[in-house]
Amino acid sequence: MIAVEDNSLMRENAERQAVVSARGIKMRFDAVKALDGADLTIHAGECIGLVGHNGAGKSTIVNVINGGLSPHEGTVAYDGNDRVHGINAARAHGIRCVFQELSLAPNLTVVENMRVVHHGLSGWNWRRRAAAIVRAKLDEIFAGHKIDVMRAVGELSIAERQMVEIAITFSTVSEGPKLVILDEPTSSLDAGLAAQLMTYVRSFVQAGGAVMLISHILGEILSTANRILVMKDGRVVADRAAQDFSVNSLVQAMGSVVKEQDRKRRNEERAATSAILALPPRGGKGLGFEVRKGEVVGLAGLAGHGQTEMLLDLHRSLSSSLLPGRRDNIAFVAGDRSLNGTFPLWSILKNLSIASLGDLSKMALVNRQEEDSLGADWKARIEIRTPTMENGILSLSGGNQQKVLFARALATTSPIVLMDDPMRGVDIGTKQEVYRILNDEASTGRTFIWYSTEMDEICLCDRAYVFRDGAIVAELVGEDITEENVLAASFAGEGA
Repeated sequence: MIAVEDNSLMRENAERQAVVSARGIKMRFDAVKALDGADLTIHAGECIGLVGHNGAGKSTIVNVINGGLSPHEGTVAYDGNDRVHGINAARAHGIRCVFQELSLAPNLTVVENMRVVHHGLSGWNWRRRAAAIVRAKLDEIFAGHKIDVMRAVGELSIAERQMVEIAITFSTVSEGPKLVILDEPTSSLDAGLAAQLMTYVRSFVQAGGAVMLISHILGEILSTANRILVMKDGRVVADRAAQDFSVNSLVQAMGSVVKEQDRKRRNEERAATSAILALPPRGGKGLGFEVRKGEVVGLAGLAGHGQTEMLLDLHRSLSSSLLPGRRDNIAFVAGDRSLNGTFPLWSILKNLSIASLGDLSKMALVNRQEEDSLGADWKARIEIRTPTMENGILSLSGGNQQKVLFARALATTSPIVLMDDPMRGVDIGTKQEVYRILNDEASTGRTFIWYSTEMDEICLCDRAYVFRDGAIVAELVGEDITEENVLAASFAGEGA
């Protein structure tokens, strides 16, 4: 009996010392059971890695912890106190979040966004104070960032916006954060920026802070987290020290098996074929660009060096927007789905079918039966997690929204598909399925031009062009597409 009491006392002490603890959390949205008795505890001085496939419940448990959602069942305690609730209570206890869908106001400057988040900034010189704080934090996390904090956020690249939101969240005005939840924080960052952030996270934790790191890049989780929680079907199914996991065991715990990629190299056959698209060197510098039928061509290099601009130029040159009677030769998968991907007021089905209306229509009338069939087919093929395709697109998790954008492009008859870092926030199981679909489509003659900040994805391409300062500085083929070669080309000529 005494032993039982001692164990109970130890648990109570642990609960009091926890920055936040959630017990038996259940949440349901219509027919979707988002959380089914989830338990989670985070202590000061540790980085928790939270993983799971899209729809496993990660975003929902984050919104419960930060006070954005009230659980239908279960309790949430901050510093051992389970009698306070809501966003204000969470923030008062030092809970901060960097969301996968960036939440900065694009019409405000970086400094003005600081004031929105940190209410302690007041007085006649608040702008100068805010600028000094956020600039110092950017310098601390992302050395050499070159971001002007007086610019409007909407003028920044998506990578710069992510860096700014991270810096604002970690900044201290009146009180510093106790727990920072990072939801896919490196999804728009290149490898160098991601490494800088992970280094800072480790130092923040070592100084006594707590971090919950949500990422589909398992290497980041394994190298940064002290403890890893695996979620599946709304529950935490594994909670172990990070050192007890490997990539394979982590994926297996998530409910899938890593599929080895058969990277089909068809370069010898295609070398004899003519290019279906060729462009001269950009700005008269570097190498020209060309692509052949059925190729998967990667655009590599450090983020912000002209890859997205190349995709936009290609889309403008090949789009038939001025000739609506002609079928488009090109489809586009956006990486920044909230800005230029989804139609937020539309259903999942309408978001998917919008690019295929020409094929689904006769005499300007959409065949609803064919549209429903198209939606059902892609819902099954790419495993869009929803009870019905008539639900709003925002009812889906971020990763499932991205699946819809893939399905939208792949469902068209366009022979060329452009992809702008499209795997942001997509789980590893879905990635493997999309890789398989891309490979199958390429084998039938479809061409893909793919910008990615993830080196593993560039290595799946048949050829890769490395960008630097807006120009193509190297072309890599087949087995020569390696991280070492990409980095060497990205930094060639720097230093002495």
